[in-house]
Amino acid sequence: MRAAPPSRPRDPIIAIATAPGRGAVGIVRASGADLAPLIQAVCGRDALPPRQAVLLPFVAADGSVLDRGLALHFPAPHSYTGEDVLELQAHGGPVLLQLLLARCLQALPGARLAAPGEFTERAFLNDKLDLAQAEAVADLIDASTEAAAKSAARSLSGAFSDEIAALAAQTVELRTLVEATLDFPEEEIDFLEKARARERLDALHEAVARCLARARQGALLREGLRVVLAGQPNVGKSSLLNALAGAELAIVTPIPGTTRDRVAETIQVDGVPLHVTDTAGLRLPHEAADEVERIGIARSWEAIAGADVVLFLRDLSRRGEPAYDAADAEIAALLPAATPRLELWNKADAAAAPQGAMALSARTGAGLDALRQALLAQAGWQPATEGLFIARTRHVQALRAARAHLQAAQAHAAVRDAALDLLAEELRLAHRALMAITGEYGTEDLLGAIFGRFCIGK
Repeated sequence: MRAAPPSRPRDPIIAIATAPGRGAVGIVRASGADLAPLIQAVCGRDALPPRQAVLLPFVAADGSVLDRGLALHFPAPHSYTGEDVLELQAHGGPVLLQLLLARCLQALPGARLAAPGEFTERAFLNDKLDLAQAEAVADLIDASTEAAAKSAARSLSGAFSDEIAALAAQTVELRTLVEATLDFPEEEIDFLEKARARERLDALHEAVARCLARARQGALLREGLRVVLAGQPNVGKSSLLNALAGAELAIVTPIPGTTRDRVAETIQVDGVPLHVTDTAGLRLPHEAADEVERIGIARSWEAIAGADVVLFLRDLSRRGEPAYDAADAEIAALLPAATPRLELWNKADAAAAPQGAMALSARTGAGLDALRQALLAQAGWQPATEGLFIARTRHVQALRAARAHLQAAQAHAAVRDAALDLLAEELRLAHRALMAITGEYGTEDLLGAIFGRFCIGK
């Protein structure tokens, strides 16, 4: 069992586990070392049959009935948290649930309201879930696409954790071989050569690289791609946003400067969420019609600075106009060089595009499919990926660190008189990076940051 962070004492915890607002059913959940007093006080029973729903009245402190509903008792350790868990399913009125919550807190000595994510944190601390699985719980709840939900379910089932555990086991085996050689330097037989250590190290490095590639895909599936539409006024940015979203989200008129603020929408392409932001048309501050447009232009540059990809939109119908082309060149020079950029010519229904240029018509929809695929390619998405699991930025960083340590180990192993102590240290660091993913190694600050983002009651 892992030690609890000092900021989260192991008192009994209680919370409303369903979303705020009215609903057909609402759930109050409790977890603790012994919930017998709560069962007796609220359910009027000395005990409840394990893992069976029982219809009964929920009793107030004065003996009156608050509601009739279902009570489910999950005795430790066979519960979500590994402790005793009681779930009370009542009618989903907010006032009723608050009354039931207050009654439970009053009935169970030492009980307190659960902090966000504390039920899942206890599941992690009691070895019911590892850290990657615990994160997958939140990812499954927050999934914005069908593909993200399926991938989160795979991670929650342990697919990602099993793969990391297998990589860690191979790393430990190599460490054992290297450290055995360090312990017996007088051994005449080349122990590492006989054990094919270098070949196994190369294979391990390749396996970690493959896992990293899939983790990058999973992180993209979870977090999506921030796409910002940029360009001069009236090039069709709002029309393109509407065409991509399939809805009239932004106002479209022939008047330059119609868009004064950012308009954002999340769309799905092959299950990948694309967070598309339409911005005010870019032009010099003194050319803005008024102060509102100047503020809109400033916000456009803020959005561009935070983008994963910038779609730089140009107007084919104005191509060749000296003033227009000069303004386009000025905007292109100001776009962040480090941010990937797709240059796109709009209004292909009105004029011919330059040779080799990407063109479309936001009005007719021509070229939209090619644009969607270009955005996915820009993000490095591989739609044919099998068995994808959800991943987070920290998972990608940990796998990159493991890969880097394995590359360093390969460099040491390639030297004829290899520095085996350095080789062993790189393998140790690679193993540590892998284990940080599942929570074998981690800090209390990391745990607090992860579970603090959960909803209350989970």
